[in-house]
Amino acid sequence: MSLLHVFGFGLKVGHLVWMLCCWIASMISMNWSINGEFKDPKAGLLGDSGSKMWFKCWDEISKYSFKIHHQYYQYIGSKRVGKSWWRKLLFSWVIGWTLASIWIFCCMSSQATEKRKEMLASMCDERARMLQDQFNVSMNHIQALSILISTFHHGKYPSAIDQRTFARYTERTAFERPLTSGVAYAVRVLHSEREQFERQQGWTIKRMDTLEQNPVHKDDYHPDFLEPSPIQEEYAPVIFAQDSVSHVVSIDVLSGKEDRENVLRARKSGKGVLTAPFRLLKTNRLGVILTFAVYKRDLPSNAAHNERIQATDGYLGGVFDIESLVEKLLQQLASKQTILVNVLDTTNQSYPISMYGSNTSNDGLEHVSHLNFGDPFRKHEMRCRFKQKPPWPWLAITTSIGILVIALLVGYIFHATVNRIAKVEDDCHKMMELKKQAEAADVAKSQFLATVSHEIRTPMNGVLGMLDMLMDTDLDVTQLDYVRTAQASGKALVALINEVLDQAKIESGKLELEEVQFDLRAILDDVLSLFSGKSQDKGVELAVYISDRVPDMLIGDPGRFRQIITNLMGNSIKFTEKGHILVTVHLVEEVIDSIEVETESSSKNTLSGFPVADRCQSWKGFRTFSQEGSMHPFSDSINLIVSVEDTGVGIPPEAQSRVFTPFMQVGPSISRTHGGTGIGLSISKCLVGLMKGEIGFVSIPKIGSTFTFTAIFTSGCSSSKEYKSQQINCQSNSVSSEFHGMRALVMDPRPVCAKVSKYHIQRLGIHVEVVSDWKQGLSSISRANNAIHVVLIEQEVWDRDLKSSGLFMEKIGPGSPPKVFLLSNSINFSRGNTTPGAYDLTVISKPLRASMLAASLQRAMGIGNKGNPCNGELPSLSLRNLLLGRKILIVDDNNVNLKVAAGALKKYGADVVSATRGIKAIELLTPPHHFDACFMDIQMPEMDGFEATRRIRDVEQNINNHIKFGEISVDDYNSVSNWHVPILAMTADVIQATHEECLRCGMDGYVSKPFEAEQLYREVSRFFH
Repeated sequence: MSLLHVFGFGLKVGHLVWMLCCWIASMISMNWSINGEFKDPKAGLLGDSGSKMWFKCWDEISKYSFKIHHQYYQYIGSKRVGKSWWRKLLFSWVIGWTLASIWIFCCMSSQATEKRKEMLASMCDERARMLQDQFNVSMNHIQALSILISTFHHGKYPSAIDQRTFARYTERTAFERPLTSGVAYAVRVLHSEREQFERQQGWTIKRMDTLEQNPVHKDDYHPDFLEPSPIQEEYAPVIFAQDSVSHVVSIDVLSGKEDRENVLRARKSGKGVLTAPFRLLKTNRLGVILTFAVYKRDLPSNAAHNERIQATDGYLGGVFDIESLVEKLLQQLASKQTILVNVLDTTNQSYPISMYGSNTSNDGLEHVSHLNFGDPFRKHEMRCRFKQKPPWPWLAITTSIGILVIALLVGYIFHATVNRIAKVEDDCHKMMELKKQAEAADVAKSQFLATVSHEIRTPMNGVLGMLDMLMDTDLDVTQLDYVRTAQASGKALVALINEVLDQAKIESGKLELEEVQFDLRAILDDVLSLFSGKSQDKGVELAVYISDRVPDMLIGDPGRFRQIITNLMGNSIKFTEKGHILVTVHLVEEVIDSIEVETESSSKNTLSGFPVADRCQSWKGFRTFSQEGSMHPFSDSINLIVSVEDTGVGIPPEAQSRVFTPFMQVGPSISRTHGGTGIGLSISKCLVGLMKGEIGFVSIPKIGSTFTFTAIFTSGCSSSKEYKSQQINCQSNSVSSEFHGMRALVMDPRPVCAKVSKYHIQRLGIHVEVVSDWKQGLSSISRANNAIHVVLIEQEVWDRDLKSSGLFMEKIGPGSPPKVFLLSNSINFSRGNTTPGAYDLTVISKPLRASMLAASLQRAMGIGNKGNPCNGELPSLSLRNLLLGRKILIVDDNNVNLKVAAGALKKYGADVVSATRGIKAIELLTPPHHFDACFMDIQMPEMDGFEATRRIRDVEQNINNHIKFGEISVDDYNSVSNWHVPILAMTADVIQATHEECLRCGMDGYVSKPFEAEQLYREVSRFFH
């Protein structure tokens, strides 16, 4: 087993799902087409061409899917991969998915890192943009303030602005400059104007470079302690300052190196100029100054540098406290992710100046956002980092581990599945081996049973055959009784062998049913004849009733049906000491539709007057009587329901569950008291199942039992099916014409008993009237329009009141009285044909049967053939007619069997020739010959019957071909152009396989040992007419 098989299984499942989806889609589209959804191409989604295109695509998809399916079976389904290859595939699977999970982890980690970078860049750019926007706003206000000073200070005389006004104005408008911490204005003073300017201002111009070299804090600073500005061409002392930076008033911004460069650049460029970061006075915090030049008049944008220098009146500067400003900005931008922000002056790339922040960070991830503060000379950057280390990529870890675990689980599942499939295959191979062994054992068992059957039947054939021949000799009464006893014992042994063989067939599932036409009523008459002696000995009344709605002829297996009835009636006879045994046959629908069929558990409405178990309980639970049960599985089927009712000892409740168990008895004493093997009911249940029926029972201890079964047959009257005709017993139809038009009177106080008598008499074509006592009988006979020919009186009525009996006989005596018969169940009373006394009464012994009843009426009334044979005589007479003068070859290696077979056939007038070997049979049956048939044993030394038959058929076929093609003359072969001698297998082996082998090798029939007239007649009648 390999992964390819598992893949193939998945492919098959996917193929089925795909086919199902396509089928559903095709059905929906077809339904739409049928309902007219696609008829209008303009209104519908598809037109006629669209529907055709869809069906065409569906056909192509179906062909392609079936092609894939076929390719799987052709190239994958028939191949196997070894265990080493499977281990390599599994190892490759694990390594591949391990690498795939690592790759997935790296990809997801990289995605998380990129996402983190994007988040940092977004946050950093947002902060840089806001800082830059606010700086631009402040810068614009400072520039606007420079225009205000130019207008109201230098443009007017006297000036409209002083320190107090400037301080108050700048303080009130500080909200418009959120990034500035202070604003100051330095006026341009030439050296020639210094003295006058200092006198006018009242203070001396101070120098700035001292503060740059020795910064002071707020508490230590005092302007009077500063040195005067050194002599230079011009000065730029601060005259106006916001209160927050009022300490810079009087300081010359041109005396500082950095400020001087910025002031000169601002004056020269006309734009805002930033200083490098420096420590602010008093706060000692990093800051920058944005400087704008204030001109005397408006200059064009393309003014020369000298023109700008000459037009300069002063310099307006805005102080920016970078640290506090950035902190305010970060406070406004509260975020879930805390980041570290550094603001740098990167004018000198080699030595960037940090304006804000610290480089301490645990995260190596950094993003740089450029800042543009309007000064092209100065370069600024904002560098951002996350404050905390990046979190573990749990999503990547769990996803990759999950995928790896799933892959490992899938690999384990595949591994377990492959191992399981391999184990199942190994188990299947072992089971196949065991099956072969079991089949071989079954064959050996069948051969053993066949051998044992043959070896037992062969001497039994001799015993029974010789006993039968002995009965044809002159024997006294004692000798005849001994012979009959021995013959009955032999037949009992043969019956036991048949039961054991049937049980073996059931266990091997080789029990099969025949399909032949048979007369159901004749079969039950036969069974009645079989048990009539035992019932009369016990004084048990035995009867059969068959409904008029049951057809005369049925098609089925009469032998197996007879076997079921025989088993059930045999058990009833065995366990019944008094009362009756009643067999009833109805149609199932008749039982369901009619309440009259049901027998009540009343002592007044039974055959013998004894109480019985309610038969309705015996079929309780049958599927046939439920809604799920099929009443008519076929149009011409006949569903029969048969009940066998007795008044025996019953079955104890604790033993009822094992009634149908093979070789099980009700109790340990049963087999000693009544005998039997305990397999009859088990075989019956199996046979009922083969007849598509059900069997059940109801039993009450000390009351009796009722067994009921159903069976399905085919009507033999309307079927055109070919079948083998089978004659079983005397047909009442052959004599019924003699009794047409006759009327009979039955006197019986018991309705069930009268109903059974009426059934048998009506089978002869006689009209029957039933009365319950003498008075009704006389009234019926005395009617002028009611001519009674036959009167049948129940013995119980006759014995009950002898005086009334005599009176009845006297009143019907004058004229042409009807013939009176007495129906008796007593064997002692019925041994004579007439009763003692003055009355001429003919006794008819029960159980009633049509053939026996017809013979009794014929003898008593002097009509028809007085010697009409009864049960069992017609096959003998018919066989004599068929076999008289026939030349028959018997082949058997056993001399006893030869004598028995020869004697049995000679008994019927056949001319018999014997042979002991198969080779001799081939010589005798090589055309031309004068044999009409051959009875051949199967198991013989040197050459068995099968091989001998094959060679005989080959010889016949060869000669027939030569005659057909004119190679030899037909006159040389007794003018017979087609040679085929009937060969019947004659063996004690009754196994079904042996019967089939007989037909395959060319035999025409099958006769089991010992010979029976009925079976012999059935087989021979197929060839001799």
